[in-house]
Amino acid sequence: MRPLTDVEKKRVEENMALVGQVIKDCVHRFGNGVYDYEDLKQIGYIGLCKAVQSDRPGRGAFSTYAYIIIRNELYSALEYSTRRSVELATAPEELPYIEPGDALEQRVSCGELLEHLEQAEASASGVTAKGFQAIRLLAQGYTSREIGEQFGVQANHVTAWVAKARKHMATVTA
Repeated sequence: MRPLTDVEKKRVEENMALVGQVIKDCVHRFGNGVYDYEDLKQIGYIGLCKAVQSDRPGRGAFSTYAYIIIRNELYSALEYSTRRSVELATAPEELPYIEPGDALEQRVSCGELLEHLEQAEASASGVTAKGFQAIRLLAQGYTSREIGEQFGVQANHVTAWVAKARKHMATVTA
């Protein structure tokens, strides 16, 4: 973002109250404790600055345009805060150290996994059965797009099938 001109700074100052209104209207929880109200105001001010810089006069009320830009800036920050907390939880240095040949191999062998897969696949039908076919093709190195082409559907259908198959497998083998 480039520095604001004097005219843009004046416009930001005139519309600073809009940030508080957007927070009041659109933010009901403060992002898993990551942001407090002051943080949200700062994020909103960044959105307001972006709105001032990108506004084109004569295209409608500035307050309506700025409201949307500020809201989107806040939502993006809140969404990022939830993703970031997941990323931090899986940082390599935070993961427990497992000796080679230790717990994972002892808990689930490849044979057991195939047994669970076959058990769940035997009781599946329809889209869930297609999901198990897709899982096997994915394990062979095919992409969702390639599998979709084989079945004559889009790749997102394949990922939905796989999700159904995984859910089915979790309920059958639990």
